[in-house]
Amino acid sequence: MGHKVNPKVFRIGNNNDWASKWFYNCRSQKNVGQLKQDVLIREFLIKKLKGSSVDEIQIERSADEMKIIIYTARPGFIIGRSGQGIEKVKETLKKSFDFNKKTKFEIIIKEIKDPNLSARVILETIALDLEKRIPYRRTLKKNIEQVKKANAQGVKVVVSGRLDGAEIARQETLSYGKIPLHTVRANIDYAQGGAQTIYGTIGVKVWICKGEIFKGEARPDKAKEETDGQRKKFFNKKGPVKKFTPTKK
Repeated sequence: MGHKVNPKVFRIGNNNDWASKWFYNCRSQKNVGQLKQDVLIREFLIKKLKGSSVDEIQIERSADEMKIIIYTARPGFIIGRSGQGIEKVKETLKKSFDFNKKTKFEIIIKEIKDPNLSARVILETIALDLEKRIPYRRTLKKNIEQVKKANAQGVKVVVSGRLDGAEIARQETLSYGKIPLHTVRANIDYAQGGAQTIYGTIGVKVWICKGEIFKGEARPDKAKEETDGQRKKFFNKKGPVKKFTPTKK
């Protein structure tokens, strides 16, 4: 039997990193609450910032500070005039979630280089087109063509549900190039979501292969930019690791 694994989770530690980074205290019971809060914050922001081409939301926590880093293709759309948009997002987050008053709360907006290579952005455009009743085959071909022009090695899109309002639900797949899911060094971006139409929910899944990352190459993943230098220092130590041998008395 084949077991379906999330491609991004499968590559954590190799060419992908955790979406949440914070200090874990094994003796504290707050960890479960913090993890649940991270999931709810992401779901809330994806709904709140719908149509703003959000790629990824990273959350960093320290003892007295919390950072929410939003990677998007349209940063001006979120920030707004003189930062009014981001201030509204901060206020709604503080009202919706019970944050500690002592911790510093900060939202950072970062722009992604190529939105056509982001599975989350492509999924959002497909979902918006399906909600506008555009034929699914047309919007899939259009978005796959955009990914091809961005020099991706492969792309696959799966839609399932009552496509074009059909009585019987079905699943359709369109793909281009290669998607090596079993190759761990392959840099594959994945996203899943849905389009809320008047005749039901249509599920959408997107895979994008950006190439392969070999040992010694710079990781293109934006989450790895800060920690790359530290990891190279740790792994490039000269000489073998000395084993501990107990002395005989």
